[in-house]
Amino acid sequence: MASTTPDWLEIGAPTLDRPFGLKLWPLFSRAYQAIMGYKPEQFRFTPGQTPMSTMQETTVALCLYYAIIFGGREFMKDRPPMKLNGLFKIHNFYLTAISGILLGLFLEQLIPTLVRNGVFYAICDYNGGWTPQLVVLYYLNYLTKFLELLDTVFLFLKKKPLTFLHTYHHGATALLCYTQLLGNTAVSWVPITLNLTVHVVMYWYYFQSARGVKIWWKKYITMLQIIQFVIDLGFVYFCSYTYFSARYFPWMPTAGICAGEEFAAIA
Repeated sequence: MASTTPDWLEIGAPTLDRPFGLKLWPLFSRAYQAIMGYKPEQFRFTPGQTPMSTMQETTVALCLYYAIIFGGREFMKDRPPMKLNGLFKIHNFYLTAISGILLGLFLEQLIPTLVRNGVFYAICDYNGGWTPQLVVLYYLNYLTKFLELLDTVFLFLKKKPLTFLHTYHHGATALLCYTQLLGNTAVSWVPITLNLTVHVVMYWYYFQSARGVKIWWKKYITMLQIIQFVIDLGFVYFCSYTYFSARYFPWMPTAGICAGEEFAAIA
């Protein structure tokens, strides 16, 4: 009897190319094509053509963000805090879901590469860390940074303190994701996947807290963020060092040139 399972639905025992048992990319590709009209592998990040692909667009968006949060804080100074628990739960739930979906898609692409070719290939070779599949995920992750700016909007509307993390960090992260897209940096997946992992945990915590659920592992979120930051720095500095040493200081120990533009390493 012929199988009635559609060709875009691949389910079976976990394998290296299907680490979750269910193949995620065909599902994502089908949804993406239904919305965009073309396959995700055909996506190209083209400055001036792709939405939010120019420095002007990114700068204007971030300046507007800072104007809103600091202006909003002043606007709310003599007003009572708003009760936005329902919207806050929705916001944190969809960010948990988006982060989890992106993380799963990233891992499905990266696990086979890491196992078959090793870490250095995955972080320093275009065919390892800058494939068409990964580029579209990098871009979608970049767009989520603008959704995350709403975190700070909720803070000032609820008259919570605007911490450094929720103001400058959010803006800097969006700008960093943009520069790495421009710079074609193959190591981008390391900070992105770690950040998505932290965000799945963090936004789920915020969602449950808004529901009144007591979370015993709250204290470990900060620990996760610190670990993420340290690992990020280690990988990024290694790739920057081996790139510049191989290109300009060949007498120094080096592992070779890593894929990416020089300005992205400086940024």
